[in-house]
Amino acid sequence: MRIVFMGTPEFAVAPLEIMMRAGAGVVAVYTQPDRAAGRGRALAAPPVKTAALAWGLPVYQPASLKSATERETLARLKPDVVVVAAFGQIFTPTVLQVPTWGFLNIHPSLLPRYRGVSPVPAAILNGDTFTGVTILALDSGVDTGPILAQASVAVTDWDTTGTLTEKLSRTGGQVLLEVLPRWGKGELTARPQDAGKASYTRKVEKADGEIDWNLPATVLWRRVRAFQPWPACYTRWQGKQMKIIEAVPIDSQAERTGRVVPLAGDAAFGIETGEGILGVLRLQLESKRVMTSGEFVRGQRQFPGALLPS
Repeated sequence: MRIVFMGTPEFAVAPLEIMMRAGAGVVAVYTQPDRAAGRGRALAAPPVKTAALAWGLPVYQPASLKSATERETLARLKPDVVVVAAFGQIFTPTVLQVPTWGFLNIHPSLLPRYRGVSPVPAAILNGDTFTGVTILALDSGVDTGPILAQASVAVTDWDTTGTLTEKLSRTGGQVLLEVLPRWGKGELTARPQDAGKASYTRKVEKADGEIDWNLPATVLWRRVRAFQPWPACYTRWQGKQMKIIEAVPIDSQAERTGRVVPLAGDAAFGIETGEGILGVLRLQLESKRVMTSGEFVRGQRQFPGALLPS
């Protein structure tokens, strides 16, 4: 089997490496072009490119696959199947016809739930106790193709988008490895999705991380986890941005929204919300390192009793 792999972020690295260790037949990797990153705006390679080069694989980085030239380049690789994991491009019908057995996509949700670009934070925001991965055959829609296989993954109270994405990435790679030979032999029948049960996610924006202390503590706790590592949940203290890295909801009477109150235990302080208290375990003040709430209040004696903006 000749496989072309297409992926870009960290989520796509584990499936690629699982296939490589299993000798699945990856002949080339497609990923997004290098992008400027960091304060110096130097070009940075996507995580999948770094992984592919470490395995000695040829890497292609076209800005688009829509041109006839790029379609011909892909066709010359003679792929039996193209595997996609968070590649970042929509494929035209003519591109989808290039491989013999089509395009297979690893999607980090149990489709048709959470179609779109942000399925992992959506599962945390909605308080789901489990989510999963879907291997589907791509069509011209967005996550609308027929399903080949699915696997569930538990969502713990401490999962963030970062940790849950990592679990889903590994699970997706393992399920894919089981699907590929059966798909190639014609042993799998793809089942259509129930469009009536579909839900959609939108792109997470930087502004989504700004904290509104009028919301219930449980909702804010989920947001802290869903927006970690990016864009992070943040408020302001003495003119500086303060990111809440890790928190826990506390079922306690709140008297004044946004007020900082001292606590005992791992959460040295909490913030009163529209319902309950959000106990803070770890935080990061602008231009400072991540620290525990205990470390922070020892250096900020005036912080307890302060009123944070809503």
